Amino acid sequence: MGFMNTISREFEYVTTLLKTQKITADLLPDAPGNIADDIEKTCDLHSSRPAVLFEGETWTWGQLDGRANRYAHWALEQGLKPGDVVALFMTNKPDYVACWYGLAKVGVVAALINSNLQGGSLSHCVTVAAAKMAVVEAGLSAQWATIADAMGNLPVWSQGGRKKGMKDLDAALDKVLVTRPARSHREGLLGRSPCLYVYTSGTTGNPKAGLLTQARTRGISRIFIPATRVSAEDRVYVPLPLYHSTGGIAGIGLALNTGAAMVLRRKFSASAFWDDVVDQRCTIFAYIGELFRYLVNQPPHPKEKAHMLKCCFGNGLRPDVWVRAEERFAIPRIIEFYGSTEGNVSFINVEGKVGAVGRIAPYFKKKFPIELVKFDVENEVPVRDDNGLCVLCEPGETGEAVGKIDPSNVRTRFDGYANNPEATKKKLLSDVLEKGDLYFRTGDLMKRDAEGYYYFIDRIGDTYRWKSENVSTNEVAEALGSFDGVQQVNVYGVEVPHCDGRAGMAALVAAPGLDLATLSAHVKSNLPAYAIPLFLRFQKEPEVTGTFKYKKVDLVAEGFDPAKVDGEPVFWWDGSHAIYKPLDSAAHAAILAGGVKF
Repeated sequence: MGFMNTISREFEYVTTLLKTQKITADLLPDAPGNIADDIEKTCDLHSSRPAVLFEGETWTWGQLDGRANRYAHWALEQGLKPGDVVALFMTNKPDYVACWYGLAKVGVVAALINSNLQGGSLSHCVTVAAAKMAVVEAGLSAQWATIADAMGNLPVWSQGGRKKGMKDLDAALDKVLVTRPARSHREGLLGRSPCLYVYTSGTTGNPKAGLLTQARTRGISRIFIPATRVSAEDRVYVPLPLYHSTGGIAGIGLALNTGAAMVLRRKFSASAFWDDVVDQRCTIFAYIGELFRYLVNQPPHPKEKAHMLKCCFGNGLRPDVWVRAEERFAIPRIIEFYGSTEGNVSFINVEGKVGAVGRIAPYFKKKFPIELVKFDVENEVPVRDDNGLCVLCEPGETGEAVGKIDPSNVRTRFDGYANNPEATKKKLLSDVLEKGDLYFRTGDLMKRDAEGYYYFIDRIGDTYRWKSENVSTNEVAEALGSFDGVQQVNVYGVEVPHCDGRAGMAALVAAPGLDLATLSAHVKSNLPAYAIPLFLRFQKEPEVTGTFKYKKVDLVAEGFDPAKVDGEPVFWWDGSHAIYKPLDSAAHAAILAGGVKF
């Protein structure tokens, strides 16, 4: 890298970092202010400008605010108070934003539930958040019906159409005021007050509700403003689910804080992507790595270079896909970042270093108490020295990323998971650099280079990523194990050519005569689509350790190759027919060649 390029890179890095720190400087745990204050300012400044474009309909900022006001008055009529929780079970649409924004106006917390869930996972999400009531999109009523009995007397309101057993939310909203409720309803909120619950999957078998405080929600919504250089003239394309923090907080946050327009899509479509971006004159979009893989695997589109994009931002973009995307689509800037919804470890790559999730320059290291500690992958514990302290990684070495916890700092605090102290405790690591210190565990393995760029390597333990979702092996094992005839289950992730992340595979011990057709129907009805294991391997006996823990290293290495599984039957998930089929050599070859879409 030449001298002038180095100067340019460092200037970009430092100025973006300083601007980011400036716009988040007021976000303190005990400081007043809340997300509703921020959005109301934007609505007032840009009242007649477009706020949301969706399926041929345009809402102005004034209309969005009015709709949110109705949700706020409705919440007050139901007797909801600051801190109470409403479960929001809805797909992408303008009402999604209006609902949680409206609830925030009166201090009510929205639990943003994954719209793919059903059954036990769905009921858990509602229960763990201690929701007082639920708002359910009419189109998701069949999924909600799988838990209706378990919800008992929980009030459920249907939005977008009347549904049996649910109250009509649209009719109720039509009867309440469109004017703003008094700010006194949220007067006492501080930076540390709850704002949203956003769910993540861990190793406990169920999604965990990550608490986002007012300060943290405001921070996530602002943090990409300097990097993207967004203004009120921009249009931000958000095809990602709004229950996901990248799309639902960071993506729309660019608009909520600046007056830019949000262009929402109900669900990402690779074939419609460039039509949307070009026809709606989008200038920025939020991505996850899987999105780009779909795009580069599409046939050439006549509009893929006719866009007005100035940048995009997101996470999980694989280096090989990154290079292909840059060359093919001519997007001026790709801004990769790393960060979990609830965690205190985050990076951003504003310089466009291919493959890096972000950077902490050596001269800024003291401002970011993030470390990479050596990790024993086999025993799944950090490596410690003779003094009981963790061993730090040198440049080029792989280790777990951990961040020092400071409750007084919004950026470095960890607020834990709702009603789940055990899961919260598992994310804590003490005695890292000195006795008594406390760090947040990301559960991710990374490495860094001498210039301070960080590179994601893999997930640790029982969670793997597929379709840009974290999949809990325990959740999958529980669903399979509840089927009559399945005796033992060992779930793990395997690599599949041409696919990002790891696909689910399960080694089963089962009674003779297991009905695969019925098992197929069982997993389809009990797991989200992304969590259905794509491969089943039937064993006579599982391999276990001396403490009866399943061994997975050899299973992962053997994968789904029929030639490596010692004659044990292997089946693959045919998603088009929703059934498991025998994996013969022809099917295996087709999968390796990318001829099977998962």
